Amino acid sequence: MAQLVEVTVGVIGRAHGVRGDVNVEPRTDEIERRFAAGSTMRTDQGESLTVADFRQPSGRLIVTFTEVADRTAAEKLRGRALVMKIAPDERPSGHDEYFDRQLVGLRVLGTDGRARGTISGVVHGPAQDLLVVDVDQDERMVPFVRALVPVVDVDAGSVQLADVPGLLDDEVAEA
Repeated sequence: MAQLVEVTVGVIGRAHGVRGDVNVEPRTDEIERRFAAGSTMRTDQGESLTVADFRQPSGRLIVTFTEVADRTAAEKLRGRALVMKIAPDERPSGHDEYFDRQLVGLRVLGTDGRARGTISGVVHGPAQDLLVVDVDQDERMVPFVRALVPVVDVDAGSVQLADVPGLLDDEVAEA
């Protein structure tokens, strides 16, 4: 079996109520999958936690852990990251969705198939995600939308960009 990878799935916020529930700022799009009852995770400080239940009133994520009995215990966890170990080949449940760890390191190809750079990061913006592309040690941001990134082939280790002047260089199309 392949070595498991550790991913951050959330950050614990303030306590919610007196029974040990906590607000969690999610770091995953797959809340139902990661916070399902019985899921185990740990904090970045090493505490092991088991999800008893979660709910999402008004878009917030509130989680109950079996190990957290009261508000005092919940407050002690505030600010800690929640991490899980998952299989490195695990794929998101949605079609055309990718984990950041699957994208980082992919070669960026032009429409001619020529290597143009490497994805060095993903920025999650309010309107859309951005791919951070290292082009000869210069960072370029590319909106991660189908019109600009029509091909993503994780198995081949590459993405292909649309032919748009100035996307990865300082070229400006002449009018």
